[in-house]
Amino acid sequence: MKKHEHDASFFFPCPVEQKFCTQCGSELSRIIPPEDNVLRDACLSCGAVHYRNPLVVVGTIPVYQDKILLCRRAIEPRYDTWTFPAGFMELSESSVIGAKRETLEEAGAEVEIGDLFTVIDVPSANQVHIYYLAKALNDHLDPGIESLEAAYFDIKDIPWDNLAFRSIKTTLEHYVNALKTGNFGPFNYILE
Repeated sequence: MKKHEHDASFFFPCPVEQKFCTQCGSELSRIIPPEDNVLRDACLSCGAVHYRNPLVVVGTIPVYQDKILLCRRAIEPRYDTWTFPAGFMELSESSVIGAKRETLEEAGAEVEIGDLFTVIDVPSANQVHIYYLAKALNDHLDPGIESLEAAYFDIKDIPWDNLAFRSIKTTLEHYVNALKTGNFGPFNYILE
């Protein structure tokens, strides 16, 4: 298997659909539970409701001496394209701690987290993306296993045609505009 190939489990829709109740093991049914108005997976045996909520992606826009840190992805989706250091929040961590952790894991960069910059709703992927401004503490980079490389870019050298996701491109556009206007948000938008 090549480094960027994964088994089918990697491509499960997010969040993963459950078939059986985690409380009693019975098969789940799609119903509108009492005192609710949304179709949900629920257990008709024990009454447990299984909520499927969006996943949260957290990351940073790390800057060192006016250069922006980007990582070239070593994983699917969007293998070999550039992105901010970011990833899924872990249970029991704050968005700030998660963003800092992802930056260290993917780029080997230590950062000081600044202000919230963007919150992006991505309903088609059942995700919410949160990006913080960040100051890199030095220029040391040590890309982790999810990154082919990490590099600092001058604004004029950003690989606009090779960015991984629309959320990255839109956030970068907001950042470049913020440098001109002084309005650093936070910004919120929806990507359909």
